[in-house]
Amino acid sequence: MTGGYQVYRAALPEVCAADPARMVFTADADGRCEVFTWDASARRARQVTRRPRGTLHGAIDRDAHVWWFDEDEHGRGQWRFQPFTGGPDRLGLTDVPPGLPRGLAVSDDATVALAVGHGQGHATTVHVGPRGGRARTTARLDGQTTLTGITPGGRLLALAGAGGVTVLTGDGAVRAVLPGGSGTGAARLWSLGFAPAGEDEELLLVRECDDRYVLASWRPGTGVVSHDWCGFDTEITARWDGGGGDGRRVLVRQDRHGRSVLHRADLTARTLTTVPTPAGTLLDAATRPGGDLHYLWTSTGHPPRLRSTRGTPLPQLPTVANRIPGSHEGVWTPGPDGPVHTLLSLPEATRDPAPAPAVFLVHGGPADHDRDAYDGVVHSLVASGFAVARVNYRGSTGYGPRWRRAFGRGVGLTQVDDLVSVRADLLARRLIRPGAVGLWGTSWGGYLVLLALGTRPGLWQAGVAVKPVADCAAAHRTTTPALRALDERLFGGTPDDVPERYARSSPIRYAAAVRAPLLVAAATHDAKCPPGQVRGYLAALRTAGVRHEAMWLDSGHDGYDGGDHVAVLRRALVFLDRELRGPARRPQTPRSARSGEHRTAERTTERRTSHAEGHHPQRPARG
Repeated sequence: MTGGYQVYRAALPEVCAADPARMVFTADADGRCEVFTWDASARRARQVTRRPRGTLHGAIDRDAHVWWFDEDEHGRGQWRFQPFTGGPDRLGLTDVPPGLPRGLAVSDDATVALAVGHGQGHATTVHVGPRGGRARTTARLDGQTTLTGITPGGRLLALAGAGGVTVLTGDGAVRAVLPGGSGTGAARLWSLGFAPAGEDEELLLVRECDDRYVLASWRPGTGVVSHDWCGFDTEITARWDGGGGDGRRVLVRQDRHGRSVLHRADLTARTLTTVPTPAGTLLDAATRPGGDLHYLWTSTGHPPRLRSTRGTPLPQLPTVANRIPGSHEGVWTPGPDGPVHTLLSLPEATRDPAPAPAVFLVHGGPADHDRDAYDGVVHSLVASGFAVARVNYRGSTGYGPRWRRAFGRGVGLTQVDDLVSVRADLLARRLIRPGAVGLWGTSWGGYLVLLALGTRPGLWQAGVAVKPVADCAAAHRTTTPALRALDERLFGGTPDDVPERYARSSPIRYAAAVRAPLLVAAATHDAKCPPGQVRGYLAALRTAGVRHEAMWLDSGHDGYDGGDHVAVLRRALVFLDRELRGPARRPQTPRSARSGEHRTAERTTERRTSHAEGHHPQRPARG
């Protein structure tokens, strides 16, 4: 682990069930995310992977074997493992062709189950076998399906897809089909894994019903049971409580209005209690053997910190040495479907009494939300004297099912309306500078930047779009099957079915209307927001004579190399500094604290998106 720019996955270390002192985590290694072991008894880390493009997926099984996914630049690869203390790398199962990772599960008796995406349509195949042994293919399923768990004895597997949750035996026989997948309308259902111990083979579920999220569970003898007493008004994730004992306890993490609330539910006693945690965001939380609660906490003013309620030594995450600059608050703006929540960060007071120029940092998804959590881009912008507004527009998670479904004016256009309303509100409150408001977004956030610049051209003075959707119809034709399904759900059909809806929401339709200078950063191997549709948009800008810059990265959509991150960060900061402020109004900030030159301000984290409704592994998202 090195100093300077840090890139890693903000997640708890995975703990060996048989020896809780043995853990696996991801951390920075020379600007790349890599997999490490952590021996809590010796307080010693060991780097396991050294891949040119970094490694994101890591795990540990009951026998303390370390697992990781060895993928190429297109995201295809194979699962490998080695002993905790080191040794030769071995294939998790032999005779499994390279593919896309759709889930790994290892039972207590070392039965391995792998779900892998294969073929042009990215169908999912399920392979089962002894660890390191020959695989047998037990199931083939259409579309994107995710393996979400295996029973301790290896008898049952759970897989989740757009149509619901399927429970299979280890031989591939269908044991149960639970309708209500994440891609359907009302009765949505998420699978969160089998109970790690006990005689009952019980699968934990979250169900959306009546604009609430309710815990549920499935057993072979009784089927699905909804625990209606344990319902929540905003999105949740849950995991079995690993603290031991006889109770069927569950740890529930709720996303609510940009922050987190932690609960403990006892399914047998039918009790729900709140677990005290600091105000901010819990990126992850789990109860380990012996009742030790581990959690990963952060807020806008505090980088992520690993904590143990029993003082277990945990690996240190890279941190920012100096105080995070600025002030951070929440602002609510009236809207047609309820108030819009914005996380507003303002720079330190200067001798200039005028409000600061502002950057709207637009989150991706669309089923995601900005949190009261540390963000290296926010840090860099605020340290450079910009105000930063992170708007949880309609469609965001963390505000309930109705808010997430509120697309009244159409895909993208509804979200732009919220950005416009918040801009007007912040200007009216004299919190940001008139005539100096820019936009910055990545993936779906980059799409909204392009759409806002084209549909409301007089309101913005600069835009940065990173790996964006620029042409909805062209992106649909060339993106992944999972994202094509997401598009069809959002738009109500394919571009052939509803061409006017795709056209109305496509930034390329409004390219000639863009007036603000624009920086577009795209990736040549991007499967989610393919490069071809970005090139088409750039050509439309050139034809219209729109002032813009293009930056191409030799990577995919989800890069694990810090070099790309810092290159985009520096280029964007220079661009926004020039366009929103110019030399005449640039504050005299000490060189060591200027963004792009301040090493700690360049640190960031890779947010894992496998938790909370809208963050389950089976939910496709452009980021």
